[in-house]
Amino acid sequence: MATEQLGFYVDTTRCIKCWACVITCKQWHDIKAGTISRRRVDETNGGTFPNVTRTFTSLSCMHCANPGCVSVCPTGAVSKRAEDGLVVVDKEVCIGCKTCATGCPFDVPQYFEMKMDKCDGCLTLRTKEGDEPRCVITCPCKALSFGKLDDMKEAAAKKGGNKKDGSTVPSVYIS
Repeated sequence: MATEQLGFYVDTTRCIKCWACVITCKQWHDIKAGTISRRRVDETNGGTFPNVTRTFTSLSCMHCANPGCVSVCPTGAVSKRAEDGLVVVDKEVCIGCKTCATGCPFDVPQYFEMKMDKCDGCLTLRTKEGDEPRCVITCPCKALSFGKLDDMKEAAAKKGGNKKDGSTVPSVYIS
């Protein structure tokens, strides 16, 4: 387990599915339109007429406590950082075999330019402690938060949110 696990909190009451998080991620990471996305916005519809609901949830890598992608990677290219719990792909070691994609129950790792790719919490873009990933900074409705998992839990609890379920123990809270 990480010394200080980092993770996301997604406030679905604030997400309007504007795609700003997806677009800024592509821009900052030089990912061409029409190819992969490190972040996606899922839509959930519920209720019955006339009381229907629509919920939007912006998701990326879950930076799980027990990441399935790490356990199946044959080269060790996918790893969980001890200092912050973020799950990263070492492009120098990755052979593009796509095995990590089969180990992820959330369909996160994607094949891009002969290697696997996924959210790394904008590690290369954050220059000092406390910097946030670009998706969080860009969200016009402040639906995304990133930081120490205990802080994310506290923020979610204030809105009746919970940790995302999964056998890999995702580091994401959603309300």
